[in-house]
Amino acid sequence: MLIQEHSRTGRRATAQAPLHAPAVADIPAALRRRTRPPLPEVSEMQAVRHYTRLSQQNFSIDTHVYPLGSCTMKYNPRACNSLAMLSGFGGRHPLAPETHGQGVLACLFELQEILKTVTGMQAVSLTPAAGAQGEFAGVAMIRAYHQARGDYARTEMLVPDAAHGTNPASAVMCGFTVREIPTGPDGDVDLAALRAAVGPHTAGIMLTNPSTVGVFDRNIQAIAHAVHEVGGLLYYDGANLNAILGQVRPGDMGFDVIHMNLHKTFSTPHGGGGPGAGPVGVSQRLEPYLPVPLVACENNHYRWLTESDRPASIGRLTAFGGNIGILLRAYVYARLIGREGMGRVAEFATLNANYLLARLQAAGFEAAYPTRRASHEFIITLKREAREFGVNTMDIAKRLLDYGYHAPTTYFPLLVPECLLIEPTETESKDDLDGFIAALTAIRSEAQTHPERVRSAPHSLPVRRLDDVRAARQLDLAWTPNANTETEINATHG
Repeated sequence: MLIQEHSRTGRRATAQAPLHAPAVADIPAALRRRTRPPLPEVSEMQAVRHYTRLSQQNFSIDTHVYPLGSCTMKYNPRACNSLAMLSGFGGRHPLAPETHGQGVLACLFELQEILKTVTGMQAVSLTPAAGAQGEFAGVAMIRAYHQARGDYARTEMLVPDAAHGTNPASAVMCGFTVREIPTGPDGDVDLAALRAAVGPHTAGIMLTNPSTVGVFDRNIQAIAHAVHEVGGLLYYDGANLNAILGQVRPGDMGFDVIHMNLHKTFSTPHGGGGPGAGPVGVSQRLEPYLPVPLVACENNHYRWLTESDRPASIGRLTAFGGNIGILLRAYVYARLIGREGMGRVAEFATLNANYLLARLQAAGFEAAYPTRRASHEFIITLKREAREFGVNTMDIAKRLLDYGYHAPTTYFPLLVPECLLIEPTETESKDDLDGFIAALTAIRSEAQTHPERVRSAPHSLPVRRLDDVRAARQLDLAWTPNANTETEINATHG
């Protein structure tokens, strides 16, 4: 039910109304409304109950297991929120003098240093506002590096076929042609295909390790050598950094630039259209091109480094210093868990993934790469279930909702048919993992005995199975009042 359907003429929530109506004298008469907008007329209690009920219908990390592969939907400690919202942080105006913001700048400087240490990079900029923007910044710095050396022949960016869709998009936005590199049957990048592809036209390669197929690429040093040998650079997509946090560093693998999804690895709020943060770290050769501003510490005084300090910078990507409230949450998280805690993050994320993989294989599910151990995530393929029972991956994903579990990532990466990409993260308990295993096992049994029950799921949610094609082609997100509603509103407000 929409909030408009609760509306009754004359109902008010006056406690929340503004004390003074805004003046309209400065608005030209031709631009003023002639009738009031058809806003719902509800009481405060109705509004509270309506939106509380809606929130209770959502799947979220606070209420459900959320094993969304390649997304790292782990629990966000509430301490990160409360400390980042202290008045000294939240109340500081971005144009306030640096002398009045030494505490904020100190925290941001320390976060830069922490991220440098964790990734093995020479320098870090915090300003990109999301992972995708950090990715764009990384590719833009690779372009700036080659152009500064007069090497304009490097027009091609290599991207594995298991990469995130944003990888080729960022490369194209920066003016590169994308060349796809296949993944071998064991989950590693096809090294022979890579060596055949590289040359004087190669600007770099974009990949993550562990990769999106859920395994650590054992040829990473050979990949780095092949690309560097021809003058290209390595870009690290930080989506899967959670798997190696405190264990191995991208800089030590040979990467030249990395973006970090703080909403994944460093537990800042994830999704929902809210603010993000995607800092970038670089090796020494790319340091001059980092986006500004950066925080510097000079004689125990913190200040912003701007274009005048960094003339070769690719420039600014966000207003002021980026989404500082999100960066502060990541800083608090890093300080909460400490150096040893970061190592435990990867250990438990990997342990949980391998436990799930082993148990699901024992229950009859087929692993996409059965000879490989999982990193922090893994893929099971449901092609056998689709062939034998007529139940596909989307059917099983929808049925999981009835059991109270958010579905894993479906049909990604595209090179694995009928796949579920499962990432439990380190914050789920064994009891919750066992519940998820039991749910998937029960659904697989249903697929054999009552396949229509699975194909028609979900059954317990307010919204049932949608016609995806129709929804895409006839998208309707606007509420339109009917004639009776319009008459009632106009009669009430005149």
